[in-house]
Formats: sequence, structure tokens, C-alpha cells
Amino acid sequence: MGAIIVLNRMKPSDFDYLKVIGRGSFGKVLLAKHRKQGGYYAVKVLQKELIVKRKEQKHVMAERSVLLKALQHPFLVGLHFSFQTPKTLYFVLDYVNGGELFYHLQRQGSFSEHRSAFYAAEIASALGYLHSLNIVYRDLKPENILLDSEGHVMLTDFGLCKEGVSIGGIMHTICGTPQYLAPEVLQGHPYTPAVDWWGLGAVLFEMLYGLPPFYSRSRAKMLENILHAPLLLLRGGVSQAACSLLQSLLERDVSKRLGGSHDLVELQEHPFFAFINWDDLLARKVTPPFIPKTVRTGPCDITYIDPGFTLQPVPASVDERCQTGGTSDPKPASSPLQQTTGRCKSR
Repeated sequence: MGAIIVLNRMKPSDFDYLKVIGRGSFGKVLLAKHRKQGGYYAVKVLQKELIVKRKEQKHVMAERSVLLKALQHPFLVGLHFSFQTPKTLYFVLDYVNGGELFYHLQRQGSFSEHRSAFYAAEIASALGYLHSLNIVYRDLKPENILLDSEGHVMLTDFGLCKEGVSIGGIMHTICGTPQYLAPEVLQGHPYTPAVDWWGLGAVLFEMLYGLPPFYSRSRAKMLENILHAPLLLLRGGVSQAACSLLQSLLERDVSKRLGGSHDLVELQEHPFFAFINWDDLLARKVTPPFIPKTVRTGPCDITYIDPGFTLQPVPASVDERCQTGGTSDPKPASSPLQQTTGRCKSR
């Protein structure tokens, strides 16, 4: 992941916008090429009016704040620039084109245990790093886990992150995606960074079994299952170590949940990860079990991006002239939501 590049008066017209590669509640994510430097980026374009209308300023500013910390971790998507116009915010991020974990799960149904363990280890490493900075992620799901061109995990979308929460610290906000929510969040109880380890358990379960744990087509039934149903580990071919880890992560009693006391260290010591050399993993020296074929058309390859996005027209409005240029200065003078007559957000 590259460091943040600070350029004065960055503006939308500095980029050529090539394809729509994602969509959120408040705008689109576009593949863009810097006209002078030639690099490819994922540009998250956020409409301020929608953000303010839905009273989501806090989440957008949380995402920007986390990104502005210049997170130097090999499994976290990085921010290169941020700037704005009167109506729009722009986050210029790493372009990660190996596809969402969700995309690959949809195509393959489930993954082998070895492949699942590799992804789980890289995700755990990223979550442990965030926790070491007193940041809780709170929105772990296959849609927010990308693969890069080499097959490594890249965690993205920091809109629901909560800063300033140390291990053992508590939060109260109910947020996240229902099928991956920890029971203490659903119940409205105070919760800790251990919610992220429940989320990892839910994602690992889905990688191994093809569906989230406690899944039901009925939302009410699914939420009831998360709170009270026994964890069913039925299919053959899943090792005892895998079952043990799932049971330890998907533990409703937070005081007994793996990672609840000593965070990442507890997971690293679990037998399921016995084959992982964590130093080599962090150095990206462990060969991924699946390497995306993204060399067909060069660095802007969109093979693994959902055609539901890429076939959409690029909005003409993204190239509006920037009247209030900005940079990714880690100490902004004021909130971008306060600098203009419009407002803003992301998800």
C-alpha cells in the first residue's frame, strides 16, 4: 500500500473516470486514472446532500478520520488523496481488482479449509492492527473483504469504524449487517472490540459452509437464531480445529470468546492457524491459495468486478469542477461537512 501523496488543489478533473466498480448508499466507486501520473485508483464519490439528509455525517467523518491515519498495513486499503467540491466528497483509494470475497463465494459456493484459513489469518491480522490503534471495525462481511491482484486480502470500507476504543473498552451503537452482528450488539448491550472476532467467526463459517451461521431467509428468525440457536457444524471435511475455532469465535459469552482478553494473540495461538507463520504472513511472503487472473488488460483489469457495476454509465457529474480543492492533510482545519453549503457521507 502506498503512502498518502499530498498534492495541492487536487480536483475531479485531474482524473479520467473509466468504470463504475461499486456503489454505496451515498454515491458510487469509480475506477479512475490520474491524468498526469498515470496511476489507477478507486475513487469513492460521496454526495453530501444525501449524507446530511440521512444524518450520516458521523459515519463519513469516521471513515475519513481512519483513512487519514495513513494506515500502514498490508491488508488494509489505503487512502491517497481526499478532496471536495460544493456538492461532493472524493476519497481516492487503492484500486484492488481481485474481486470481493463475496463475489468469489457466490461463484464457488464455499472454499477449502486451507484457503479459508489463509484469508481468516490475513483478516485477523488487519483487525488486530486496527484494535492496536484503538479502532473497532464493526462491519466485517464478505462484501468488505477484497482480494488484490496477488490474491491477498484487503479490508475496505471504514464507515462504521469506531475510534478510541481500547481492548476492554465498551460501545453502545447498534450498527452493522444483520447476519454478521454479534448477539451483544443485537441486544443493545454495551460491547467491546470482541465484536470483530465474532464477525470473523461468521465470515469463516460462511467461507467453509457457504452461508453465514444462523442464517434464515426470515430476518426475524435469523436474529432469533443469533441470540439463541445452537451453532450447527454439520458438514464433513471440516477439521476438528476449524470447528473448535468457530465455536470459540461464535461464543455468545464475551468473557469466553476467543480474542476477548488478549485480542489477536489468542487467535494466533489456536491450532487452526498452526501452519501460519505470522511474521511471513505480515510480510506477504505466504503464497495465496488463489491468484486472480488480472493480467489480461493490465492494471485496470475488471475481470472480477461485478458486471452489475461495470456496465453502468459513469455519471457525468463526477467530473464537476472543484471549487474548494483539498488534500489528504491529516490535520484538516475543519470538517468537510462544515466547509460548504452542502454536506457529505460514505458507505
